[in-house]
Formats: sequence, structure tokens, C-alpha cells
Amino acid sequence: MQAVRTREEKVPDAAVEASPVSARSWSPEAELGMRVEDIWDSLDEQGELSRSDKLNSCFDSISVASFPHTFAGSQLVEIPSDSTLAEAVDILSRNRIISAPVRNVDAPEDASWIDRYIGIVEFAGIAVWLLHKSEAVANADVGADELAAKLGTVTLEGTAAADVREPKPSAESEGAIAEVFGALPSSDLFNKTKVKDISGSFRWAPFLALQSSDTFLTMLLLLSKYRMKSLPVVDIGEGTISNIITQAAVVHMLSECVGLHWFEEWGNKTLSELGLPIMRLSKIVKIREDEPALKAFRLMRRKGVGGIPVVDDSGKAIGSIMIKDVKHLLTASEANRDYRTLTAKNFIANARQSSGERQMSIITCSRSDSVKDIILKLDAEKRQRIYVINEEGNLDGLITLRDIIAKLVYEPPGYFGDFFNGVIPLPQNSRV
Repeated sequence: MQAVRTREEKVPDAAVEASPVSARSWSPEAELGMRVEDIWDSLDEQGELSRSDKLNSCFDSISVASFPHTFAGSQLVEIPSDSTLAEAVDILSRNRIISAPVRNVDAPEDASWIDRYIGIVEFAGIAVWLLHKSEAVANADVGADELAAKLGTVTLEGTAAADVREPKPSAESEGAIAEVFGALPSSDLFNKTKVKDISGSFRWAPFLALQSSDTFLTMLLLLSKYRMKSLPVVDIGEGTISNIITQAAVVHMLSECVGLHWFEEWGNKTLSELGLPIMRLSKIVKIREDEPALKAFRLMRRKGVGGIPVVDDSGKAIGSIMIKDVKHLLTASEANRDYRTLTAKNFIANARQSSGERQMSIITCSRSDSVKDIILKLDAEKRQRIYVINEEGNLDGLITLRDIIAKLVYEPPGYFGDFFNGVIPLPQNSRV
């Protein structure tokens, strides 16, 4: 077990070499951890509080203005609302990000933030929208001569996913969808449709934003219980975004707090002690390595999940495909765009070879691991999820960044009040 740090303690050189975390102990995130430590210690002096109550009080005492800027030293990446889907995918890929705020090009210079932005576009949103289009065209049973025309005319109504007729689970229908999706990258649908035209795929309108005066507790609850992947922090006076806080940024902050009393008391709990994994084996959506890669994305679209494991014949996971990996399909060369025959296994191999993609390998843990172990592993690998395996090496559950944050704090009764007033949730089919 790592020794507990104190503010006065200087980490010796040997310890720095032995622990990469210690080497970053005075990062902005670690400084935040020390602020939590000070509040934690003062609460100890005031009387008996449960660990959960103390953590809630600590995080409710620090404003999100203190959170390190995720784009410090660089400019916030925005996507103009008149960008095409192809341009949006290119912007996200070049900047190695999975989402970006969409700036309303028609808004005046002095517009408030709620008029300046129309939402946040994600690889996930683009993928789901295109998959809906592909399935709608395939269901129309068109011939090859009609394909190009159909791709430019089929519209996706703003209704629940159940209202869209699913294709029959046959080789013929799978092949039709593969043909349609393969034609998308060169189609007008992908190259002329504007980002603003798929605003129905955004979960919130324009997005759920924090003010700098909101607290860490609010931020942590929104990123966990309320399933937000990222939270813009807006400058009300300027009408601009001053920061974007993601689930991954929070987990990185926690990784920098290793050795502090408050973190160790919570972080040394095993997964089983904290009730993890929340998602059991029976609920995990998976795909075999010899099945079509496109099927993985269709499964994610149908089930509303952001990633699925790829398993071999014995059921052991050999890789993982995330919804954001659709970029490899959309940017594939003509020669690699036969989605009828491209298997999940080959898709992973091609992505690794063409882009050095490491994210498709799978990381695992056991129920006896501590939450601290999991945080350090997720942060080091820059992953969104980790799979729990049993003693035989078979899948036994799934833990996401959201699951970890959810175990850190709880929502007090009536905490949010009218916080959500004016924020419009979109239809259920928009959730990924």
C-alpha cells in the first residue's frame, strides 16, 4: 500500500522513480486533491460524519472554476454549424477528440452562450445518425441504381428508435446495410449534410452547461447519475466556453490524488466492497471476432451503448470496439470498404495498422482489485471502460468511468431544484 501523503512531506527521489504517480504529485489536479484534504480534515474535527457525507461536503465546497483547463495553452475546438458531416469527422479526427461544441454561425457576435451554441456533436451522434440512414435505405429494398438517390432523400424522423422498422436478421439484409454504409463516405449524405441538420442526435439542446460558480458535487453528479460525458463551463458575461470537463478528466484528477487520506480511505476499497461492477455479464453486449464489424456499430446503436467487447470462439475477449471507432469505417480507403466481408477481428487489425490505434485492445481487472487500481489503470491507458474477468479469464462484468464517479458521491434529496429548467431533453433514440 502506498504511504499517505501530507502537504509538508517531500517525496524522496527513490519514491518518485518507483511510482509514476508521485512524480506528478504537485500537478494542478493534485493541488485540488490537497484542497479536498484540507476540507476533509476540518470535517473530522467537527464531529462524526460518514465517509460518503464527508466526500459530498468536500466536493460541494469547491467550485468548478478551480478545475484545470482541458485545453490549456490551446484554443477550444469548435465546429461551425454549417460544416458537413465529413468536415466534422475530419476536425474531430485531426484534433484526436470525440466531441466538440457546435457554434451557430448565424448567431450575432454579442449572443449569449445559449444562442451561440446549438449543441455538442460527437462521433457517436454522427455514427448513430448514419446507421439510422443506412438501415432506412436498406429496408426500402432499393437496387444499386437507386442507392445514390435514396441516400440523399431518406430522412430520419425525430421519433423513438422503436418507430424505425429494424431489418430482418438475415444475411441478405445484413449485406444490404453493408452496401449502403459502404457507399456513405462518397455520398452527398455524408459530404453535403450539415452538422446543424443532425441536431436531433444531440441529447440536450443546446447542451447542459455549468457556470463557474457551480460546485464539484454538481459536476460529479451530472457526469455519473445523469450520464453526461462532458460538461462545458460557460462564462455568462462573455457568452463563451471557458472549459470542458470530461469523465476522463475527473478520473485523471482522482489518479493524481493517490496517497491523500480522503482518497486512500475510499480508493482502497475493493470493487466488490463498492458494489462494482454494476453491469453484470448477462447485460454485456458483445460480438464474435468472425462477425461483420459493421454489426458491432449496429448493436451499439440499438442497445444504446458506447462500446462492446470482441470475443473468440471460447468467449474470451480479444479486443474492444467503441462507437467512436466508426471514424475508421468512414475514412477507410475504397479497397478496405467491403463491409460485407470485413470481420470485427480484421477491422481491429486494420485500424491498428493504419493509425497505431491502441484503444481497441482490451484492459481487464478482477473483483478483488481496489478502485484505486482501476483508476490508475484507466488513466494510464486513457480508456473509458475496463472489463472484469473471473479466475478462468472469462468476462464477468464491465466498469465505466461513470460507474467509478457514481461511487464517489451521492445526490442529496432535492439537490438540483430547478437546475434543469430550460434544458430540453431530446427523444430516447438520441441517447448513446
